[in-house]
Amino acid sequence: MWYLYTVFTLCCLALVVAGVIEQRNHERNLKTIPHRVLVNGIRGKSSITRLCAGALRGGHLRVIAKTTGTAARFVFPDATEEPVHRKFGIANVVEQIGIVRRAAVYHPDALVIECMAVMPALQEINQSKLIKSDIGVLCNVREDHLAEMGPTLDDVARSLSKSMPVGGICVTAEKERLHILQEEADKRRCRLIAVDPESVHDEEMRQFGWITFKENVAIALAVAELLGVDRASALQGMWDAPPDPGVLSVSRVRQGTKRVAFANVFAANDPESTLMNIRQLESQRLIGRPLAMLINCRPDRVERNGQMGTLAGEVAPDRVILIGEPTRSAKVAVPDALQSRVVDLGGKLPPERLLEEVLHAVPDLGSIVAVGNIHGQGEVLLHELGSLPGWTSGETHDAHEPRIPAQRQTGILR
Repeated sequence: MWYLYTVFTLCCLALVVAGVIEQRNHERNLKTIPHRVLVNGIRGKSSITRLCAGALRGGHLRVIAKTTGTAARFVFPDATEEPVHRKFGIANVVEQIGIVRRAAVYHPDALVIECMAVMPALQEINQSKLIKSDIGVLCNVREDHLAEMGPTLDDVARSLSKSMPVGGICVTAEKERLHILQEEADKRRCRLIAVDPESVHDEEMRQFGWITFKENVAIALAVAELLGVDRASALQGMWDAPPDPGVLSVSRVRQGTKRVAFANVFAANDPESTLMNIRQLESQRLIGRPLAMLINCRPDRVERNGQMGTLAGEVAPDRVILIGEPTRSAKVAVPDALQSRVVDLGGKLPPERLLEEVLHAVPDLGSIVAVGNIHGQGEVLLHELGSLPGWTSGETHDAHEPRIPAQRQTGILR
């Protein structure tokens, strides 16, 4: 018996010693990186991470970036990148230790890293133990992850604030709950900088080869200014920055004689972001009417399925196409006035049939906006769409055609 106790004690002691050594090595790696920018918020983190990194590169700073998002990426100082490999494909905040260790090898001037924690306690650990940022970004407070950070949006704001650097600086574009963020910043002796999206000019936005929001650009400009990069250099760096994979894209696909503009809005999970993305695409005439709203349902996102069904009332599409399962969770939330427009393709349909049924529900020169979540049948549909040929505006003069500029056959938006 004493032998077992001795072995157990020695094992525990070995674990403690290993933990202390790892922590010291991690602290040493952090000290080799002068500036660390932690990007948090509900929507747009990956895009802002890339914009901040691009802005700093524009000022000739050596920058490492890491996104989480739809497809986690490690971005090198020359803006090339590679996927972040995970054991069993499971994300864990502990992976940030390895990212910092790898980043330290390149002796960067700055590390821009996306917060991957959702639980409030883990958000605080991510900042206070793993990243120890001197500049934080809290882009916005939206209706998502309410089970972990809610139940109210005020609670979400306070939860996100746990990633603010104590004694540091935090940049935000949030307006409605700015007073809550200021209260939390004061508790942490953190200087809160609220950016004005309208400080970014329309002409500056037109220089992007992909679609983004003024809020995101304003945040990146503020971060660049804090690290001594002038506006012109920061903007040029952002224009040159590669967009995040997996975010909203608009593409034209053809099946036989049918031509469709397909907008992938899967990355905008919450209703507010989804509607904002759709309105943005409509205002730029990247999509048009007749319009179908495709909702991909997941059994572990029943609440979100219902939110998207309700959102159909504001979008007012000509068709509401339901895929995945359980589609009933979205269908019952669709307003009564639109129930006759619902096309239910629930379940796990074979890829070819899924594509055929979705396109059958849309007329020639129609548009589809895909919302909800990309996983499951959404991924299957995107894979099938990728095999279809494209088409250009020169093939038709139809007045109802969605006008996508020739130089922007694909736009990207978070």
